[in-house]
Amino acid sequence: MLRHVTTDIAIIGGGVIGLAIAERLTAEGREVVLIDPNPAGATVSQNAASYGNAGTIADYAVLPVGTPDVLRNLPSLLFDRNSPLAIRRAALPALMPWLLRFALQSLPAAAERNARNIARLMADACPDWLDLGARLGGGDILKKRGCLYVYETAKGFRAAGRDMDFRRSLGVSVDLIDPATLRQMEPALPEVEGGAAFFPKAVFLNDPGRMVGLLAAEVASRAERLQARAESLERQGDGVLVTGPGLRLKARHVVIAAGAHSRKLAAMAGDRVPLDTERGYHVEWDMAHPPVTRPTCPTTRGFYLCPMDGRLRVAGTVELGGLTAPPSPHRIAKLVEGAREIFPDLPAPDREWMGFRPSMPDSLPVIGPGRAGPDVIHAYGHGHLGLSMAPVTARIVADLLAGRDPSMDLAPYLPGRF
Repeated sequence: MLRHVTTDIAIIGGGVIGLAIAERLTAEGREVVLIDPNPAGATVSQNAASYGNAGTIADYAVLPVGTPDVLRNLPSLLFDRNSPLAIRRAALPALMPWLLRFALQSLPAAAERNARNIARLMADACPDWLDLGARLGGGDILKKRGCLYVYETAKGFRAAGRDMDFRRSLGVSVDLIDPATLRQMEPALPEVEGGAAFFPKAVFLNDPGRMVGLLAAEVASRAERLQARAESLERQGDGVLVTGPGLRLKARHVVIAAGAHSRKLAAMAGDRVPLDTERGYHVEWDMAHPPVTRPTCPTTRGFYLCPMDGRLRVAGTVELGGLTAPPSPHRIAKLVEGAREIFPDLPAPDREWMGFRPSMPDSLPVIGPGRAGPDVIHAYGHGHLGLSMAPVTARIVADLLAGRDPSMDLAPYLPGRF
């Protein structure tokens, strides 16, 4: 049944970014309609990044995916099936424009600039999440235990020093710890020759799905939610018309927060955005007491060991392959194999998952108005950092829609930057 709706602000997308924006706007008394194709009660779709992430509020994750080291190794990384960064060969022709931009953004000057711009957004990620969690009644989900990068070899640990110095220059708190200290912190991990980098200020969500559920419930109490797929945007004299199957909505302002599905909507709003999709994976084992007490990344393996509530989640790796191809059994198998190399007694996993990360070649999200005017605000493309950046993005979008100064130069994040 076609519904004719009018509103002040329409938010397209009900993942963690769209929900955080809706929560912020409705707290300020704004009229909001949230549009999402998933049924009411489903906080996020099963293939959305909000559902299967590592749960880390990663204030330390200030480096872009594209760096000079990655660029030097790009051919082997992309075509090695066992690489933490891989590509589906069938998707290569469609991905070539994105990959060319990615290569340019991996050059030294661009990579350093991108890191500084990521760090500006990440500076308040942890305190903003602690505030949001408290408002939602989910403070018990947020754990202030930091995060570990583990280096299995002494050579890897020595090489990490320069990396960590650069992160410190961007405001990241990090301590380099020896194997004995690592053993004290996480006694179930196997002994290593190297050591670890400990990020003490990082927090994590031990049940991201429950936190997003609390966020969705809070938004549902304040805003209307339409189960529909927005397929078209059209600017009109008195607002923006949003249409799709069973949907016809007129809004003074539209926020595009549809994650990996945002590129076509952005084009309709007048902005050609080089957004593509990283396919992330996780596997989970149900257990009362996970063998680690904080998110832990064995750096050479490209995944996180995540102590969720009642389960161990092993999440990570990057696969470039678009939105339509089925999950790769090989990627799942490599996660299981890597986890068992660390914890040999793990049985068959209880579940597995693949979802879509909306990713830009420079690893910077798209936040702000487009070229055609401020009636459409973009808020997507956060890559690995969507969970971390959700409340920060919400604050920026709320400032823009209220006519306030966001206290940050948004030029590096605007949709027209390419």
